[in-house]
Amino acid sequence: MVARLRFGLVLLALGIALAAAGCGAGRTGTAAGERIPVVATTGMVADLVRNIGGERVAVTALMGPGVDPHLFKPTEGDVARLQQARIIFYNGLHLEGRMGDILVKMAREKPTVAVAERIPEERLLITEDGVEDPHIWFDVSLWMAAAEVVRDALAELDPDGQSTYEQNARAYLDELAELDEWVRAELATVPAARRVLVTAHDAFGYFGRAYDVEVAGLQGISTAAEYGLADLERTIDLLVGRQIKAVFIESSVPRSAIEALVAGAAARGHAVTIGGELFSDAMGAEGTPEGTYVGMIRHNVRTIADALR
Repeated sequence: MVARLRFGLVLLALGIALAAAGCGAGRTGTAAGERIPVVATTGMVADLVRNIGGERVAVTALMGPGVDPHLFKPTEGDVARLQQARIIFYNGLHLEGRMGDILVKMAREKPTVAVAERIPEERLLITEDGVEDPHIWFDVSLWMAAAEVVRDALAELDPDGQSTYEQNARAYLDELAELDEWVRAELATVPAARRVLVTAHDAFGYFGRAYDVEVAGLQGISTAAEYGLADLERTIDLLVGRQIKAVFIESSVPRSAIEALVAGAAARGHAVTIGGELFSDAMGAEGTPEGTYVGMIRHNVRTIADALR
């Protein structure tokens, strides 16, 4: 009840802020030398915008390292940041599930862009419950499509910077194409029978499909869904039956679930190690290699390959 009331107050604050700012909502240009204020929800989306926007944008990410976007609720400070932005970028596909109402309200006042909006329906993964998997960044080729969405949205907002956005996007797309090839080559060094990735929640479906890795998660695609005893038993059966030697924790998910898997396998006489920490729904700390999308992907792939070889 208290949490619901608090969220209602946040929405009320947003409504008041938008009403007060209504007279300035139609701006399309920017003063010479002034960076365009941009808000992005996740670190991955923020990094995408920084790479394409370059010196013409000032990007704020609402969610930092270790923050779970499935469970994230914006504060009054976050509402103020959204209100001050000229454009908002978010992942979409219900990744930011608890921000849905706020994003709808913001879209009435300013460009509010889902970077996943152009992913062809046939390339989306759909769960047994009919829910779209939002973790598109784990297939680098899909993230390249997201980069094009950012490029075009910035160019529409800021026509004077179009050539800059196009040039930056070309360079970044080339970097992502090289990354995609590197991921394939690195994972190819792991024998096919050992390419089984077990994590706390099912965030790596696109990764598995793109790079020929079998994936299994205790929880579904959202950490909002809790796992049960049946999920534990099913995953322990997989570990023991396939003699899988490593499982992985995630930076934005408590490690207790993975530790329960290790203990359960040990009780059946099979030793499983924690192969390392992966960045799934959040990147690493700012200023570190893992604090960028490219660095995060490279870290994950090296960690997986080293543990499973």
